Amino acid sequence: MPKRVDHAERRALIADALMRVAAERGLEAVSLRHVAAEAGVSSGMVQHYFRTKDEMMTFALSVVRERGEARVGKAVAALGADPDPRTLLRAMLVELLPLDPVRRAEGRVALAFLAYTAVRPAVAASLHQETAVLLAFVAGQIRAAQAAGVPPDVDPDAGATALLAVLEGLGVCLLGGHHPAGTALAALDAQLGLIFGRPG
Repeated sequence: MPKRVDHAERRALIADALMRVAAERGLEAVSLRHVAAEAGVSSGMVQHYFRTKDEMMTFALSVVRERGEARVGKAVAALGADPDPRTLLRAMLVELLPLDPVRRAEGRVALAFLAYTAVRPAVAASLHQETAVLLAFVAGQIRAAQAAGVPPDVDPDAGATALLAVLEGLGVCLLGGHHPAGTALAALDAQLGLIFGRPG
């Protein structure tokens, strides 16, 4: 009987190899051949699943996103039922910062992918939609806090944009070693304070 092939597992194996290559050697080292060597498979197998570098990069980013979403889901679940918007957002955003080796490796891939898409509008299209969804969610949490009487009076859409911009900037600084984790978390809390006021 022929051996049954788990295609999802093979794609994930290749994506993990791509992330290691990008995180350790930079985006310029990412090629079908280098990723195949890192994964311990043939170039033909990589090409069977990913016809182009764009397809491979897009899948790797989806893996990073899924892992991030799983961490966020676990952190939010730990808050218990019905956490307040500020607490919910802080838990989410902290999980998205590259504060440990695993998240730093994933953060380097995400940063490399962002640079990669800067000159490839077709590849960047999926990022635009994901960003819009996240912005809408954050703005919704700000509106929920305001409806519950939490000051100050900040425009929810502008507040969401600023908060995510701060998150991305802190992520880049952490990846570059410019700030320790404590400084980044203090800056995130300061931005949350501008939107939600002082805790409590």
